[in-house]
Amino acid sequence: MACRLAILTLALLVAAPASAATRIKDICRVKGQEENTLHGLGLVVGLKGTGDGGRFLPTIRSLATAMKLMGNPLGSDGLKELKDAKNVALVAVTATVPATGARQGDKVDCSVSSIGSAKSLEGGRLFVTPLQGPQVNSPRVFAFAEGSLTIEDPALASTAKIYGGCRLEEDFFNVYMKDGKFTLVLDRNHADFEIAQAISEVINRPPLGSAGSDERLSLALNPVNIEVRIPPQYASDPVDFISQVLSLEILLESDVRTEARVVINERTGSIVIDGNVEIGSVLITHKNLAIGTGENAELGKFVPLTTGAPAPARLQELVTALGAIKVPAADIVDIIKTLDRSGKLHGKLILQ
Repeated sequence: MACRLAILTLALLVAAPASAATRIKDICRVKGQEENTLHGLGLVVGLKGTGDGGRFLPTIRSLATAMKLMGNPLGSDGLKELKDAKNVALVAVTATVPATGARQGDKVDCSVSSIGSAKSLEGGRLFVTPLQGPQVNSPRVFAFAEGSLTIEDPALASTAKIYGGCRLEEDFFNVYMKDGKFTLVLDRNHADFEIAQAISEVINRPPLGSAGSDERLSLALNPVNIEVRIPPQYASDPVDFISQVLSLEILLESDVRTEARVVINERTGSIVIDGNVEIGSVLITHKNLAIGTGENAELGKFVPLTTGAPAPARLQELVTALGAIKVPAADIVDIIKTLDRSGKLHGKLILQ
């Protein structure tokens, strides 16, 4: 039995984008305000026979070293004395210091992961563990971690958390100024030449900048970094100036034409489409559908989806029309992929 062919022809029109102000602080960070990760190797004790066991030598050696440091070295039989130590596991310990910094004595959460043959860390307690900084080869100790473990996912019993289990032994002051300047860093999803330039222009305008002045406060260095000079009147209070810069607003939808993107999560079938994504003139046949855009719209009867002057076809209109006739999400994803491969999807396709 022949399948009935549905002809869907689209002459898609552009709706005026809504103007929405975005604060600079929502899409940028100040360089120097980065997280720091501390790391170390430790021992989890008190397990119910689910540890690494006496055959896993790295754990036995570490336990022997800990006992020696605690004033209880092994006897003449050496490591053989620990052959039945099934309640101990060797673990990797990590903790993250917030981007805003921290002070000595502050406590942060830490993560614990088994690196041996332990079956489960349930019921264990991390023995006091020194944590080093980002530089692996540096012996400097920045924090100590210890405490009872919390298993967050029973299916992953070899990993755990210790809430507030890491006590910092150093101050973390993140330097954000150099030579009277600081740098704004755009997040990766907004990194773009036009956005960087637009942010620089907003900073250079009053009330912070001076109208008509050739001396600019801000300069866009590349798609990611915007360098900002701190004016002399704020030299003694740079935080006040930086807070004002971060609170400035930019109209991304109307002032800047950002990179057009389509983000598809194939596992869930969700599709997120930038309103700027356009479609070239193309005819696609897919199962019992034929989709025509642009010049190919003449293949069937034209029924306008919106009102206004003709403009390039928009992907969001196509997806809306396909959803209206109950085309499955998986088929819509296949159509978008086909448009991308044919070069008719005028935007960046991101598959997750």
